[in-house]
Amino acid sequence: MASKEEIVKELQKSYWMEIETVMNYIANSVNLDGVRAEEIKKSLAADITEEITHAQTLAKRIKELDGLVEGSNNFKAEQVFLQPKDDTTDVVSVIEGVIEAEKGAIAQYNKIIKMCDGVDYVTQDLVIGLLAQEESHMIEFRGFLKEYKK
Repeated sequence: MASKEEIVKELQKSYWMEIETVMNYIANSVNLDGVRAEEIKKSLAADITEEITHAQTLAKRIKELDGLVEGSNNFKAEQVFLQPKDDTTDVVSVIEGVIEAEKGAIAQYNKIIKMCDGVDYVTQDLVIGLLAQEESHMIEFRGFLKEYKK
């Protein structure tokens, strides 16, 4: 069985994943160029608000579990796949990067859900809700990728 401290540690990891996703979504939603990029930019811009809400939700739960929400000195970037490209018309790499970020969030949330089973149903329920939203994002961007890969 997972301890409260182990659950908090994984929630903190998820928190940082959401924050990093926000940073990269902002950059890519601004940097992309071209007519074909407009829909992707709009979708990323809309998702920024949702991802910030995810981070805030995780932070609140961390605090409720007597954890400490960390400051920026503890941040370590990991999303190499979502970094803005020099070619600002490379929409496909952005779409693929978003899909990778969503896959990472989905895997992390599934890990937390399993850790919380029989231990912390409140956190488990909260994370199940976040998981559903991340799956929805991934499905949306997989749909975009189908069109771009034709």
